[in-house]
Amino acid sequence: MTGPEMSDEYWEAYARVLTDVCTTGRRLSRGELEFLRAEGERAAEKGHGLRVLVRRHLAATPTVCPALPGVGADRVFAAVEQAIDAFAEGHERAQKLAVRQEEAARREFIDDLLYGRSDLGRLAERAERFGLLLSRAHAVAVAQGDLPVDDTHPATRQVESALVARFGDRRILLTTKDGRLICIAPGDQDDVLTFFAKQAYAATEAGRVAIGRAHPGAGGVVHSYEEALNALDLADRLELDEPVLRSADLLVYPVLTRDRQAMADLVRNTLGPLRTARGGAQPLVDTLTVYFDSGCVSAEAARRLNLSVRAMTYRLERIHKLTGADPADPVHRYTLQTAVIGARLLGWPEREV
Repeated sequence: MTGPEMSDEYWEAYARVLTDVCTTGRRLSRGELEFLRAEGERAAEKGHGLRVLVRRHLAATPTVCPALPGVGADRVFAAVEQAIDAFAEGHERAQKLAVRQEEAARREFIDDLLYGRSDLGRLAERAERFGLLLSRAHAVAVAQGDLPVDDTHPATRQVESALVARFGDRRILLTTKDGRLICIAPGDQDDVLTFFAKQAYAATEAGRVAIGRAHPGAGGVVHSYEEALNALDLADRLELDEPVLRSADLLVYPVLTRDRQAMADLVRNTLGPLRTARGGAQPLVDTLTVYFDSGCVSAEAARRLNLSVRAMTYRLERIHKLTGADPADPVHRYTLQTAVIGARLLGWPEREV
């Protein structure tokens, strides 16, 4: 029996091999095995499914058996098993190679997309293969946990399954880079990134997710990705507690640090005198941080610092005396708060600025 999956010449060759092996009782030769493996590879490259081809081989066997009088069924089955096994090995080898090539192409595309180092026109053509239309605006969300993840990590598979179940075949790209989980979605589909953030937060065991703003074109993906990475970096340096950060809500910080030298001068001039305090500047900088985070309410700041209100008041007075700026005075408060933010961004007083 033949089928459209393989040529008549192949089935004739297969029958000759089977007949000779069953007649002599020998095993398939190395050349015969390689022939079957090679045919299996070619069948896979043409897109023919292995299950159908196995059935075709089994169906072809009875046409050989009547011509083999005196040959036991065990000998026939052993020969067929060996032949099909070699054919399937070649088919699977080609499939694995195709998967590796596809994974390599996908990884190369992801690297080029997130680093913007490829021709934009060519990048847009490749993007369609992976479900993205770069003519539209896109936004990028990046999830980072305590442990790195890759494309085969359980967290990646969990989030991918949730996204597919919820959004089906929307043009969404889920991938990993540098141990982080990344989702790229059309800029007008904020529900996708919000859902991704929720799933990634759970899958990475209370990791942190940052979402960049939507930007048009291939370059827009890079821009949004960098915004998300910068948001994660800011969250670490400022010790922000929010599990989900949006770069649009953090734009003030890049503005503040755009002139790094000016910010460094502000930190040194405003907070530098705190170095002379007993215990150094860090405890008083931490006091100001909590005080501002508490809405400048001394009682709440004292509670968060496990201090008495009297001790908190003493610290604020000490800061006023050393710096000449009163944290309770609205005129001085903005300067102090900006200097404190700058200190945290620049790593002062641990690092000189």
